[in-house]
Amino acid sequence: MASKRFDYIIVGGGSAGCVVASRLVAENGARVLLVEAGPRRVSPILAMPAGYMKFLARDTYLTMHHVLPQEQLGGRAPIVPQAKVLGGGSAVNAMVYIRGQAEDYDGWDAALGGAGWSYRDLLPHFIRQEGNDHLGAPYHGVSGPLKISHLGQHSAMSRAFVQAMQTLGVPYTADFNGVRQNGVGFMQHTIDWTTRRRCSAVDAFLRPVLADPKLTLLTETTVTRIHIERDRATGIDLVGPSGSERVFADAEVIIAAGTYLTPKLLMLSGIGPADELSRLGLKVVADLPGVGRNLQDHHEVPIIAASSGAFGYFGQDRGLAMLRNGLQYVLFKSGAVTTTGVEACAFIDPDGGTRPTIQLYCVPTVYLDRDVSGVEPTHGVTLNPCLLRPKARGSVRLASADPKALPLVDPQTFADPGDLRMTMAGLRYAREVLAMSPIRGMIEQELFPGQAITSDEDLAEHCRRTVKTNYHPAGTCRMGRDDDPLAVVSPGLAVHGIAGLRIVDASIMPTITSGNTNAPVLAIADKAVDIITGSARLAPEAVSANRVSSMPDQVQPL
Repeated sequence: MASKRFDYIIVGGGSAGCVVASRLVAENGARVLLVEAGPRRVSPILAMPAGYMKFLARDTYLTMHHVLPQEQLGGRAPIVPQAKVLGGGSAVNAMVYIRGQAEDYDGWDAALGGAGWSYRDLLPHFIRQEGNDHLGAPYHGVSGPLKISHLGQHSAMSRAFVQAMQTLGVPYTADFNGVRQNGVGFMQHTIDWTTRRRCSAVDAFLRPVLADPKLTLLTETTVTRIHIERDRATGIDLVGPSGSERVFADAEVIIAAGTYLTPKLLMLSGIGPADELSRLGLKVVADLPGVGRNLQDHHEVPIIAASSGAFGYFGQDRGLAMLRNGLQYVLFKSGAVTTTGVEACAFIDPDGGTRPTIQLYCVPTVYLDRDVSGVEPTHGVTLNPCLLRPKARGSVRLASADPKALPLVDPQTFADPGDLRMTMAGLRYAREVLAMSPIRGMIEQELFPGQAITSDEDLAEHCRRTVKTNYHPAGTCRMGRDDDPLAVVSPGLAVHGIAGLRIVDASIMPTITSGNTNAPVLAIADKAVDIITGSARLAPEAVSANRVSSMPDQVQPL
């Protein structure tokens, strides 16, 4: 590095880090250092909508975190991967674009005393970022850098799922990010409709500033500690290909390392629960007991059925079929490669409420995650009820004071009995879907857990044996008011008790949002830049009548 001093240092080159780095450089002329532990480039296969599936069983761009055995799961320790690559999850995920429910953000804002985190406050950030191919005002942007579209094709099984849900009385919803979330329909994805390629946070935000001399990008570089002097973050210690060094930030150190690694870095730097830090021999700089607590994640349990024909994508990723599909994609940007294979879902409440509690995914093949066994892949369908707002709270703790050691992740899956009950209700609902026309005529038999598994006890055991993450961890450095003893950051995302230190990733969420979390993280990061540069509203008295009246009158719970 030519310089060891920057205006801002950003730790973590995932979705949030890319947004913040891009805007600070392009709009504010700041000298920014962006540090990412993973590689700069990914396989070109990941740019294809279907390409991510080739990497589901690999650790090429993932860190596999250590999970403590879960007593309530009979000692199981389900895997919890985290992206380790420039672009973070946006570079390797299934590209689903779901914002969540208005109530999610309104709940944050109410708990914060009206500090500018309501849905009305976040909506302009979603709109500003978005370049949607078919949806516009008042809920969508059409000229933003993040390209959003529907997939290039939908399988016969996905279409049958959408129709079957309507037979059950679930309304068709054309836009899960619009007037309402509840209903069934086809999901929007972060895919550029002109090229049919993934639009990651690197593509949308970072690439336009990569050649700017004000941006310094370090990849395959690990930040080991935040350097703190007199209760102020002044820089970081890092280890990269050229060795160890310390670099300094004249304005702020901004942490965007993710829900697992952000609390780890804080604790290694002496910020966290004093008793735990002292036990590991770490000097306590700020006693913040909430660091690493409040871990939340979406989790899902499968119900799987074999089909009477090839209505989905089994076998399309190998042999002659793979070659044919690849050629069609290269020549015409159409066919099976233009889909992520997760095309449709439904937002429902099996208990009959109006606010969805379950996101029911339809995967048009027989699929089990790599740490679950019980059925071989074949033609069929997998329905995954995903719990949107789990009540259980887990934690992230240091395994040791060694920066190279992975943290200890304790998700506490099903520790709250209500989470298990709701997941079982989702499974029973999924069975109702399989019994509805037209999907009923395409199904031969339920394979997993099997039609003989009907009792509460047996279904509960199926849940404990097969539950898996939906890859949406959040909450371990939660945002809260000054009088909240477990809050880690203020409504301005500043770490309590340490000047010049801010967090901008999913770890700040007080409660997890109701849906896939990449879209909310991007919006949080965009709002963070407004906060950093002084253009954001952070107090209720700062709300102007003009600003509120400029928002859509029909904004209502999604």
